[in-house]
Amino acid sequence: MSEIVLRTTGLGKMYRIGGERASYRTLRDTLVQAVKRPIERIRHPGAATHISEVLWALRDIDLEVRRGDVLGIIGRNGAGKSTLLKVLSHITEPTEGRVEIRGRVGCLLEVGTGFHGELTGRENIYLNGAILGMTRVQIRNSFDEIVEFSEIGRFLDTPVKRYSSGMYVRLAFAVAAHLNPEILIVDEVLSVGDASFQKKCLGKMEDVAGHGRTVLFVSHNMQAVRSLCANAVQIEAGRIVNRGEAGDVVAQYLTEQAASGSSVEWALGEGPGGDEARLLRLEVLDAHGRSSGTFFSNQPFRVRVEFDVSRVDPTLGMGFDLATSEGNIILRSYQTDEDEEFWPEVHLGRNSFECTIPADLLNDGSYMIVPRVTLHGQRMLVQGEGVASFDVHRVPGQSPYVPQRRVGIIAPALHWTATETDAGDA
Repeated sequence: MSEIVLRTTGLGKMYRIGGERASYRTLRDTLVQAVKRPIERIRHPGAATHISEVLWALRDIDLEVRRGDVLGIIGRNGAGKSTLLKVLSHITEPTEGRVEIRGRVGCLLEVGTGFHGELTGRENIYLNGAILGMTRVQIRNSFDEIVEFSEIGRFLDTPVKRYSSGMYVRLAFAVAAHLNPEILIVDEVLSVGDASFQKKCLGKMEDVAGHGRTVLFVSHNMQAVRSLCANAVQIEAGRIVNRGEAGDVVAQYLTEQAASGSSVEWALGEGPGGDEARLLRLEVLDAHGRSSGTFFSNQPFRVRVEFDVSRVDPTLGMGFDLATSEGNIILRSYQTDEDEEFWPEVHLGRNSFECTIPADLLNDGSYMIVPRVTLHGQRMLVQGEGVASFDVHRVPGQSPYVPQRRVGIIAPALHWTATETDAGDA
């Protein structure tokens, strides 16, 4: 059995929300307050000095990860996934519990982590290598591979503060993956890159794992988790609520997500998104505009997305994945798919877009609409949060040979014709 390279026991991280902001105090103020506090407690037992709320971002996290494991970590936004990775990366101190790690850790948590903005890309490569404990010779041996993978050779001697978010992530991932850490920790930042670079990164992580190194991977991309990871854990409200084979954990998670039905709604400012746009409502409508969880395959249906825009950005993409209940993506669509003249206009405040799914496309079964909001070429704002679910009952055609459910995810009735052949070919 392979060696355990990462273990957490009773791990917890607590934050205090609210309360009075501490003002600047001198040493004399601190000493006086220390003397007065016990007296105040005697005079006013049970009185709070200030009101604050305790939030446990993590609680009772017990994990064991073995050398060569690829572990997926999934859960809703705010579940505690990123906090866990920051604790494991020694960026954040835990409030309670223990973390034991054997080996160098390379991490890619968020755009800019570990880079100095005033230094060039070349200088940051050497800086990150030194932080990982590598010698200058070891870094130099990997330098050309890093530059080639990141595809930013032209800008290598430019200060990274002038890089776009996509360039930043390209270089950061290349550094994290090529400086040979025993444990590679990757957060959702891969969503910043374009599709081809994301595919390249996933391939590199498979290669890293294939060489006996360990990968911890946080993502809302359930297909990536299922294909890359052997095992997964699901975190909700700071606790591990499910663990096991990645396929089983992802399937259970998607089932819970889809339990919201064919309509999902968020309060203004509280929906998934970012500073530019946030979701307000996602629903699946029948041909008459009624929200419904069941459709017949011979009728078209619509997907409506309502969202609030705080800053109009021409690169904003509002879209969704149409997926099976197991998370297999059938198609992906954005409002920017057609020629620019057909794009619906985005304006400040509340927007509502609709997309029609044609009739005679889907097979009998259960499906999900998974919203996606992106700033094209920059970063993802929403990927996987808030899922609308619905069922399709397939209506067979006139042919007596077509069963209710055909093999395959989609079941269109395709048109066939006869073509003339040479008699000599018979």
